Amino acid sequence: MSCQNQPELVKIKGNQIAIDSNLTKETSLEEYIKPYRNAIQKEMNRPLSYTKKAMFKTDHPLNTAIGNMMADAVFEMANPILKTRYKNSIDAVLLNYGGIRSGINKGVITTKTAYNIMPFENMVVVAELDTEAVKDLVNYLVDNQIAHPISNMQLQLKSNGELGDFKVNDKPLNKNKTYFIATSDYLLQGGDNMDFFKEAKSVYEIDSKLRNLFIDYFKKHDTITATSDQRFVKIQ
Repeated sequence: MSCQNQPELVKIKGNQIAIDSNLTKETSLEEYIKPYRNAIQKEMNRPLSYTKKAMFKTDHPLNTAIGNMMADAVFEMANPILKTRYKNSIDAVLLNYGGIRSGINKGVITTKTAYNIMPFENMVVVAELDTEAVKDLVNYLVDNQIAHPISNMQLQLKSNGELGDFKVNDKPLNKNKTYFIATSDYLLQGGDNMDFFKEAKSVYEIDSKLRNLFIDYFKKHDTITATSDQRFVKIQ
């Protein structure tokens, strides 16, 4: 049993400080931060690639140049890692429309561009899905009918919006095969209602952020020529 008196809060006092042009600048702090700010700005403005046209996720209803570029970049940059590390190959890629946070303007692509389109710290993972889970994936795309970024998949909708044809790597689904689908760790956990990823038989880590793969992709390609194509279309 303690005989010590416990301190007791009796009053809190504060005052309002206006943050405006009259606020005195802290010179020493500014000088301390300046070299770090300059280094970051230099890196963010570093030219990586070039695009002859602007790309936005609203350009087309089912697939867009920017979405196709992002999914194709993941396929191209992550597949060698999966092959080397796990002796498997990526069959397809699925990202999410909502994850495209900015467009890409015509002209020089910089490091900042990659941060703008993907400001999140999402990691690339590969989910191994059986054919039933892949069917759930397809049904999700058909039901949503928006331009989620996909790569190495081909979907064709009938004029009434129902599925007409679906292929992975130009081949129909094989019930005896499992499929390696590259995605983000956010979607793997069922983000954007992609619950089919929770059915993954196995998950393979790539140990790279989505944004970093995009940066590496931009460095590899001096000109980006992505377009909207026939990977997800509706037959009228």
